[in-house]
Amino acid sequence: MKIQSLITNKPVHTISAHESVKYLVDLLSSFHVGALVVSSNGRTIDGIVSERDVVRSMPGKFDSLGDLCVREIMTKKVHTCTPDLTVSEAMTMMTNLRIRHVPVVDSKGDLLSIVSVGDVVKHHLNEISLENQALKDYVSSAQ
Repeated sequence: MKIQSLITNKPVHTISAHESVKYLVDLLSSFHVGALVVSSNGRTIDGIVSERDVVRSMPGKFDSLGDLCVREIMTKKVHTCTPDLTVSEAMTMMTNLRIRHVPVVDSKGDLLSIVSVGDVVKHHLNEISLENQALKDYVSSAQ
């Protein structure tokens, strides 16, 4: 199955690099997501910022964390995929790169959506469940 099937009707939330980390945390909480794509226009990708980036920026800066800007803590090297990547390939990419969120882009590199490791694992578990049921049905029909 392709990533396209996971992103149908799935919005992607973005934030500007000049926004505060406090605003970032508010958005992550209100959208119930673990990462936002950093973009100045909603199409191009300037970076990605996650809960993990917030936590990693805390040592020595906890009292001034709200004063930091997103650009100071975001990840600038963003790994992306296209909608035609298979879910299995996405899972392998996320595992090998130790990342939890992958923006999905079109052939021009414009932002379409984002997939999380949770999306990929949920799909994988559904596939295993269907396969398991098919095997049970096969075994029970042979008796």
